[in-house]
Amino acid sequence: MLGRFRHRISAVACLLLLLAPVLRSQTSGKKKVSNQSDLPRFTYPMTGPASDLVQADAVTFNPFAAKVKADLDSIFRDYDIEDKATLRSLLSARVNLQQAAGESRQALETLTALLKLAEKPTDNLDKRVVTKAELQAAIETSSTSGPAFDQAYRKYAREAWDALPPDVAWDTARNVIAGSVRFNSAALIGYVKADFDPAVQKSGVLDNGQAWSLIGMRNTLLIQLPVQSVEVEILRQYIAAHKAQQVDIWQAREVTFAADQKLTPVLVGIWDSGVDVSLFPDQMFSDPRPTASGKHGLAFDGAGNPSTSWLLPLTEAEQRQYPDSLAEAKGMQDLRDGIDSPESIAVHERASTLTSDQLRERDKLEVTFANYEHGTHVAGIAARGNPAARLVVARFYTEVTQLPFQPTPEWARHMAADFKQIADYFRTRDVRIVNISWKYDPEEFESWLSNTGGGADPAERKRRALEVYRIWRDGVESAIQSAPGTLFVCGAGNDNRNAGFGQDVPASLHLPNLISVGAVNQAGKETSFTSYGDTVLLYANGYEVESYVPGGSRMKKSGTSMASPNVANLAAKLIALDPSLTPVRVIELIKKGATTSEDGRLHLINPSASVALLKAGK
Repeated sequence: MLGRFRHRISAVACLLLLLAPVLRSQTSGKKKVSNQSDLPRFTYPMTGPASDLVQADAVTFNPFAAKVKADLDSIFRDYDIEDKATLRSLLSARVNLQQAAGESRQALETLTALLKLAEKPTDNLDKRVVTKAELQAAIETSSTSGPAFDQAYRKYAREAWDALPPDVAWDTARNVIAGSVRFNSAALIGYVKADFDPAVQKSGVLDNGQAWSLIGMRNTLLIQLPVQSVEVEILRQYIAAHKAQQVDIWQAREVTFAADQKLTPVLVGIWDSGVDVSLFPDQMFSDPRPTASGKHGLAFDGAGNPSTSWLLPLTEAEQRQYPDSLAEAKGMQDLRDGIDSPESIAVHERASTLTSDQLRERDKLEVTFANYEHGTHVAGIAARGNPAARLVVARFYTEVTQLPFQPTPEWARHMAADFKQIADYFRTRDVRIVNISWKYDPEEFESWLSNTGGGADPAERKRRALEVYRIWRDGVESAIQSAPGTLFVCGAGNDNRNAGFGQDVPASLHLPNLISVGAVNQAGKETSFTSYGDTVLLYANGYEVESYVPGGSRMKKSGTSMASPNVANLAAKLIALDPSLTPVRVIELIKKGATTSEDGRLHLINPSASVALLKAGK
């Protein structure tokens, strides 16, 4: 679950005008959209790399943008969409298209409609403070560059940031300041080369999601990057002004068990990308009936075949580069924390020297290393403060969109059989808690097809992806159902959308022994990235959570991947105290101990309260 970068009419009239196509009743003949698979797909033939197109002159770029605009307009015209996250995504693409065309007033009107669809304070924060200031400055100065534009942008951006309370903007401000060190034109081009060019090379097309992103990145390249230093200056002042107001609610809620407490050992499964088992010598499960993988659980490679490695294997070259990646990650965290360390200074110095091709390779490596680290980081959170926890590894290749072959029904059936074997293992070894910090949806299988040459025809790609997805979904659902005595805890996803509408698996599944978890920050405020929905019953700390990575270093990571094992941690502690608890009873105790946010939307876990309830016999 990882992720990356970044005329006057009344607001009400604007909203009605823009959303009229999606708010009319079905009698107009519009197609009802119940989930993201109901939306149409489009592709755009490419004669060269996407990294060339994003830098092209207007004569080359405008025909491409016109095709994208026509297809986007057809979605508004032909489809009945109620999901607000989808509407925000579509309107965001429209804002980008209008801004790229120099239609600043129209873009500002669209942006006003977009912001009225916000479901949480952090929704579209980049649009609210950056894009809006750019559009206001462009209207005032009739330009998008130059001293007058810069001065106007400074004024509007400062007003926008100063209007935001720190519990809304603090995390974003820190991330922007740190990210600005590495985010320049070469980095943007390198990202496009790493993420978009391979799909174009294999399939000869960009899909509509990639096209929308590319247009936004072109605006970033031409308009935002030239004023980045102004924004960073404003944010440094914002951070300094609000630093004393930051709080951390989690330390007071934490429960830590001592080794001499009367506890029952509890098996905790880490169904993930792998675990560095050497880091948990006293907390690894040692199976008296070892599998083909060994005594700590099960492991499968990307093709779904048995593996004897508890970690994602790295090449010799990747192993040599891994220490540099750790130093880079520490430098970025120090930048977020405002620390001038050797690592943060090195990030500064290196940022201006790398070419776009070197940055492309860095981006590719970062995906590999994130996958390599993920399961170990999750395991450290799940086992924290609980000497009774015994970790069980269930490794498979979680970044399937990076695999070099095309997904097929046969591959999906093979993986479903692996999942059944994993669930059988959990059941027969009495694994009581399993953490799942991954999810997949149909669009991700479409991306995989596109990356491997199967994406030229959008309708056929969608059909093939859905076929594979349904086998995958059924395999995951059946696996969880087949181990009713095990509580499965999963992350909601990092897409800032309704997990059910997105068809995220397993987060969208309704099962009595499964619970989905959203992410809040240290202050208990909803993160900008967390997904939500009727299955997301609990929220936990998922922002800059510290844990181990392979080799023993400690690192802070963010995502619902980090929130989920915090709930698994609590569940394991409850069972260590009372092994008779059922999954349903564990969920009840965690929910009853949780605190509700002021707006009633979020239920934040409170480990000390849930443990107290158990001890009180309630």
